[in-house]
Amino acid sequence: MTHIDDFNRYESQVRGYCRRFDALFVRAVGSELFDARGRRWIDFLAGCGSLNYGHNDPDMAEALVSHIRGNGLSAAMDLHTDAKHRFIDAFVGQVLKPRNLPYKLQFTGPTGTNAVEAALKLARKVTGRHNVLAFTNGYHGVSLGALAATGNRFNRMNAPLSGVTRLPYEGYMGADVDTACLLERMLADPSSGVDSPAAILFELVQGEGGLGTASPAWLARVATAARRHGALLIVDDVQAGCGRTGGFFSFDGMDLLPDIVVLSKSISGFGLPMAMLLLRPEIDQWSPAEHNGTFRGNTHAFVTAEVAVRKFWSTPAQEQATRARAARVGAALQALAAKVPGACVKGRGLMQGLDLRDGTLADRVSRNAYSRGLVIETAGPHDEVVKLLPPLTTPDPVLEEGLHLLELSLREALGELSLQSA
Repeated sequence: MTHIDDFNRYESQVRGYCRRFDALFVRAVGSELFDARGRRWIDFLAGCGSLNYGHNDPDMAEALVSHIRGNGLSAAMDLHTDAKHRFIDAFVGQVLKPRNLPYKLQFTGPTGTNAVEAALKLARKVTGRHNVLAFTNGYHGVSLGALAATGNRFNRMNAPLSGVTRLPYEGYMGADVDTACLLERMLADPSSGVDSPAAILFELVQGEGGLGTASPAWLARVATAARRHGALLIVDDVQAGCGRTGGFFSFDGMDLLPDIVVLSKSISGFGLPMAMLLLRPEIDQWSPAEHNGTFRGNTHAFVTAEVAVRKFWSTPAQEQATRARAARVGAALQALAAKVPGACVKGRGLMQGLDLRDGTLADRVSRNAYSRGLVIETAGPHDEVVKLLPPLTTPDPVLEEGLHLLELSLREALGELSLQSA
């Protein structure tokens, strides 16, 4: 009996990624994965964006092992701990103050969807309203409140979800339709049928929705509409944050100050569960213990998160390296897009993808890549986008090797489909 037989026998049918990537992985270093037989894969999935600094960063590993060996706390709810204090000091000093961001920090339950739930709950408390505006192809988690704001029909499962009005994201209706204008018009019209919103929730780069990207001009108009109509602006930076698009936040360098920012995935730096909200001080209107969660004090995550912030965000070096690698990825994807009629490049930073307009083709590319030694996923409403999420720290030779394997995989997939149609 193989390991696959064991998993099939004992684990729920709900599992997903392992159906495409079925190796028995036992070791990971940097941007590489290894199975039980020693075979190597280049990792362009990176824990679905939870490993922006790669697998098993040695400085984070050493800090974590030292903390455990010293009998440091593991679970601490919202107690004061030295590890949390050090993280707060690092995050405020290295991330918030250089950007003149005035936020307070709220540590929520350990996942992105926990943090989205907390953000929606707070927005409704502060405004006294219930409705939330979200956008087509947005993805915010699969617990019921966050799921109501998620666009994908498969994830929504026809559950009785309410409290969200969905509007078209930028570009959803084509280049000739200004969806920000539509949003403004519907909020201003008392007969539009759209209830006054507690919040407007969106991603600047839509991670699971196919890498749709919002422009600064569109964002500015959405932010203006939110202020004009008394809605809080919530940026979901769970996947697009922590350096993934270049700056620490996906809105770095833009004239945009969200009321609430949602962070998770790579905030711990090491793949450990951790999630948090950044709140403008005037909307931090919680009563003590009004929102809580047992694992909001995952001290192991605070330990590695502090190292990640100090190591990668004390200087501009990581941001500069990410932008350089992103330019290389973009150029490579543009060359591949030219091989497929109608294909295009989407996303930004090291969160880019090749929109092949064909889910069958994208699936073949991903499976061929896996057989060649590259782990890469698909995204979009029809899984038509081959999505690259390499660790930000991927060495240039490894990045080039991965891009070459992707090119070979696309050529192979195009040849397979050509033979089928012949």
